Amino acid sequence: MIRRSVTQAIEHALQHQAAVALIGPRQVGKTTLAREIAGARPGALYLDLEARADRDKLAEPVLFLRPYENSLVVLDEIHRVPELFQQLRGIIDEGRRTGHGTGRFLILGSASMELLRQSGESLAGRIAYIDMGPFFTLELPADEATVQQLWLRGGFPGSYLADGESASLRWREDFIRTYLERDVPQFGPRVPAGVLERLWTMLAHGQGTLLNASRLAAGLQISAPTVHRHIDLLAELLLVRRLPPFLRNVGKRLVKSPKIYVRDSGLVHALLGIRTHNDLAGHPVAGASWEGFVVENLLQAAPERTVASFFRTAAGAEIDLLLEIPGHGLWAIEIKLSLAGRPEKGFYIACEDLKPDRRFVVNAGSGSYPIDDRTTAIGVHELAAMLAALDA
Repeated sequence: MIRRSVTQAIEHALQHQAAVALIGPRQVGKTTLAREIAGARPGALYLDLEARADRDKLAEPVLFLRPYENSLVVLDEIHRVPELFQQLRGIIDEGRRTGHGTGRFLILGSASMELLRQSGESLAGRIAYIDMGPFFTLELPADEATVQQLWLRGGFPGSYLADGESASLRWREDFIRTYLERDVPQFGPRVPAGVLERLWTMLAHGQGTLLNASRLAAGLQISAPTVHRHIDLLAELLLVRRLPPFLRNVGKRLVKSPKIYVRDSGLVHALLGIRTHNDLAGHPVAGASWEGFVVENLLQAAPERTVASFFRTAAGAEIDLLLEIPGHGLWAIEIKLSLAGRPEKGFYIACEDLKPDRRFVVNAGSGSYPIDDRTTAIGVHELAAMLAALDA
């Protein structure tokens, strides 16, 4: 069992809040972790709301849940019964009046949009939100071979822990097919699976590039607004990230389009038919894939309320990732797929514009060493550990 980094956050939230929502894509291990937490609590109840039998139990939720007022109740796939939120509000408020005000419900959701919308309307002040992503570097051994496997396979447990590269790739291909055919129609307007798969693949080919909806629309023979709606859906399903530009006024012409990433590197590789490290090393997307991998790992490790962006001017000054960290200033991060990468001239120019508090070049190695008196070369695991320590 690989211990998930969010476990302590969930336990802490359950001690202080009536309901905790654990949000993340399908197959990242939410159910496994929730069952583990429930198993340590006597009398806890687990309900899978994708199962009709468990949904039927909640036909009268107040009556059914009354015997469990002293126990943790896990509600998995809550989006299947969104009307339940109104009932939970009354149950939670009644529990507060009778001395059962914390640790009542652990709610699992596979997408941010429906869960946040419904609970935001009904459970304001009664619920805490915790994001759970795939495995990331701090949950695994700190060595270069592990980082390379995590990059190739991605962090979904079924893919990362598969018995061999072929089995890992098959898992990811099945995952993509299941999302397109079953899961996407549950959360948004029905989108032809073929169109969405082509869009997803085009985004993988353009990993880390500026979002150009008109170009994507021309390739798919649909409108640009439709492309934006489809990308919105993938983003709300936590499968795609739009990294916004840093737009603070520095007296320069700034790029204003977001950069777009498929969030899991293993899915990037599956969409492009990349099976092995040998395939990846010779592929044009390798550098951009590594950049997206580093971005996701650092953002999983960063303290709460960290604001992420990138910086690029029309003249070519660029910083791959900027982190505005509460209490720790602005960190500028360049990402290089090499063991001894040095930043480009544009990085130094951008740093002169922004005056960041810390400067790093994340490479494909491990350890850290100074490049100059203000810039440190560092491995992704080491920088992730540094970020996580800020929140300790």
